[in-house]
Amino acid sequence: MEELLRQLRAFRPGNEQEERDRAELLRRLESGEALLTRDNASAHLTASAWVVNPGRDRVLMAYHNLYGSWAWLGGHADGDSDLRAVALREVEEESGGAGARLLLPDIFSLEILTVDGHEKRGRYVSSHLHLNVTYLVELDDRQTLHNRPGENSRVGWFPPEEAAAASTESWFRERIYSKLNRRLAEFIRREAEG
Repeated sequence: MEELLRQLRAFRPGNEQEERDRAELLRRLESGEALLTRDNASAHLTASAWVVNPGRDRVLMAYHNLYGSWAWLGGHADGDSDLRAVALREVEEESGGAGARLLLPDIFSLEILTVDGHEKRGRYVSSHLHLNVTYLVELDDRQTLHNRPGENSRVGWFPPEEAAAASTESWFRERIYSKLNRRLAEFIRREAEG
């Protein structure tokens, strides 16, 4: 957990949403609240990946059955405090892609996400918060990918703007995916400058 706290303390928010969400994440973690597992029914840690191809001109999305929308890849920490490893594992599990790698060692974005109550595996899950950390990940777009039955029904590559537009969730489109695309453009610019 110390590494995650280090990453959160070092993270420089890019907007008010990240500033407030970072403060809340730190408050909860520093208080000792148990956030690594879904045993905490009100809030738990998740990790997501903004997955780009080596050419940096496509973003990988999955059509998530629960939300009925195209979305980034990611999932629950489920006891693992190494959220970088969680993000990479989720990319592989949700897309079938192999060889995903972090493009940056630290947090790319963070957000607290609301999850409405829903049915999962025949049981009701109460509304709760995902305390989410996002990493920038690269995956070779030439390999064959496949969906993860029961979780998503399709995976596909999109130009960044189309990836954001493919989501039917307006808050994600406007506040999260557009932010990730701006950060990606900044990353590409810095990468080109050497």
